[in-house]
Amino acid sequence: MTRIYVGNLDFSATEDQVRNIFKPFGSIKDVGIATDWETGHSRGFAFVEMDNGDAEKAIRELRGASLDGRDLTIRKAPPVIPAGFDSLSLGSS
Repeated sequence: MTRIYVGNLDFSATEDQVRNIFKPFGSIKDVGIATDWETGHSRGFAFVEMDNGDAEKAIRELRGASLDGRDLTIRKAPPVIPAGFDSLSLGSS
């Protein structure tokens, strides 16, 4: 699985709208719009999870895509580091 970062979303964008952008490129495992934990309002970005090959194609093909008049930033998301670990502790010992 590959996680894709989708930035510069309008704060009113929905998960369904994001899902529809990625649908033509393959099976989507998950879509999540980041929200502020206190207010529940959108933070203007989302993550999409897709199979590796589908994700690579989507990233390549969606360069320059827009939604609701906003140019989207679409790129491979950095790996998630589990809580309690820092980047230095992930190397071999």
